[in-house]
Amino acid sequence: MTNAPQPDLFDDDPGSERAAGGVIIRTKSELEEVCLVFRPHHNDWSLPKGKLDPGENFLEAALREVYEETGLRCRELRHLGSTRYEIERPPFRKLVHYWTMEIVEDAIFVPNVEISELVWMGFAEAKNFVSYPHDAEILTRAENASS
Repeated sequence: MTNAPQPDLFDDDPGSERAAGGVIIRTKSELEEVCLVFRPHHNDWSLPKGKLDPGENFLEAALREVYEETGLRCRELRHLGSTRYEIERPPFRKLVHYWTMEIVEDAIFVPNVEISELVWMGFAEAKNFVSYPHDAEILTRAENASS
């Protein structure tokens, strides 16, 4: 069950590049784990996310991007809000909305040009492992939402 408001209402920063992603949570041996991906082009560890396609809302983009980057079909659980940060190309700002997600159809990860590795780890380790403070903040929100 989602408690997210209508995703189309989230575009409160129309001058920014718009993106969406997910914090995929699974339970393994009674420990909650989250999924992180390595993006070789950026040389970073991050949460699965990507830009909105034309006509797509934030939630649709989040579900699509998570599937494209991980191979996992997921469903949204809870909207975690957004993060904003500067980027090196126009429009020089990025707005990203995130949801916690659960897997509805598992798959074996296949490395590709965009994402070369996928790892699962607990929240504490993941917050120290991601390359950017804004990803660690989203992980903190997800951990608080899941407890």
